[in-house]
Amino acid sequence: KPLLLEGAFLRVARAQQGGMRVDGKWYRTIWLKDDGIVQIIDQRHLPHEFVIEDITSVEEMCIAIKDMHLRGAGLIGCAAAYGVYLAACAAANEKAPSVAAMRASLRAAGEQLRATRPTAVNLRVGAEQVEAVVEAALKGHASGGPEAVTAAVAAAKAEAARFTDEDAEYCRRIGEHGSQVLEQISKRKSAASTDKSAAGEDASRVNILTHCNAGWLAFADWGSALSPVYAAFDKGIPIHVWVDETRPRNQGAALTAWELARHGVPHTVIADNAGGHLMRSGLVDVCITGADRVTRGGDACNKIGTYLKALAARDNDLPFYVALPSSTIDWKLEDGSDIPIEQRGAEEVKYAEGICTEDGKRRKVLLTPSSSPAGNWAFDVTPRRLVTGLVTERGLVAASPEALAGAFPEEAKQANGACGNSAAA
Repeated sequence: KPLLLEGAFLRVARAQQGGMRVDGKWYRTIWLKDDGIVQIIDQRHLPHEFVIEDITSVEEMCIAIKDMHLRGAGLIGCAAAYGVYLAACAAANEKAPSVAAMRASLRAAGEQLRATRPTAVNLRVGAEQVEAVVEAALKGHASGGPEAVTAAVAAAKAEAARFTDEDAEYCRRIGEHGSQVLEQISKRKSAASTDKSAAGEDASRVNILTHCNAGWLAFADWGSALSPVYAAFDKGIPIHVWVDETRPRNQGAALTAWELARHGVPHTVIADNAGGHLMRSGLVDVCITGADRVTRGGDACNKIGTYLKALAARDNDLPFYVALPSSTIDWKLEDGSDIPIEQRGAEEVKYAEGICTEDGKRRKVLLTPSSSPAGNWAFDVTPRRLVTGLVTERGLVAASPEALAGAFPEEAKQANGACGNSAAA
């Protein structure tokens, strides 16, 4: 009972403030420090250093996104939104600011931001939503004078903040819905346990396998795949997480493990290829991953290697869930084969970076023959037939076009209209 009461208290407290805690202090992954200064957690330094970086221009934001100072579907959407805001600030600070210059600046900024990383749809959504609000503000001031430019900057600032708040809130709701799934698994395990000598907590423990990082660090707060984990843990549900290292950038080993340790969640880092063995050995109860883009048909694109986890889960009759906010759904695409797959540099595969235990310095080492080429596809697509369900801010949704349209009728209707489809969603 004390544990459950403590969990209830933490759940209420975190719902009011947020889930992300670093040394007892609440953070988001991105925030506005002052007008024209956006701050981010520079994830390149984790898990060994906690570094905050200032971003003061859209050019700096593009570098931060492309070079992965920040990453994760939701977070790069928030970063794109703030990137457009920074472009608006720059246009307003020109010697002779004008509505025409503001429009040109934002158009160029949007193109720059969308070109940084092609796979995650949130990036496009974040930039486009701020651009649309700014355009409405400009049209609302017919005179086109300085007051129009001032209004545009204020609108961009407010919309970037609103978009980021919405991302955090949607992820919190994902945690609520997903934790119910984990609670049900825990209860079933407890009821089915025949080992009378085993402690009740161990008998009902839920073993979750996740891939890459879809937690606090991938969104404004809470995360997608890890949000149900945090919510369940705070309720007192016994859980344990198998953390895929997630080569080649090791986001699981470096970021997910760091997050879980900060939250106090029991976890074990494993080699990427260990998942199938653990599933076959009965050591996994459920798989939960995030997504960088989900089509309106239910196909899910996520970090490279996710497809293999889904195949192994299906072969072992294990549920495979994909957690995502609705901003990750691409209503323009139905088939996952149409999702552009980012290919990154060969150096990410050929080299590894970490802290040298002898001198405490960060070092980069070559893993392959220097002359060997390397391919680096950053994402793969899991077809809807392998997805047990999509955990969204509106609850658990089947991975099908009908179910998604039913859960999000307004987006589906708008997408159908844009495609010239007059049929009902």
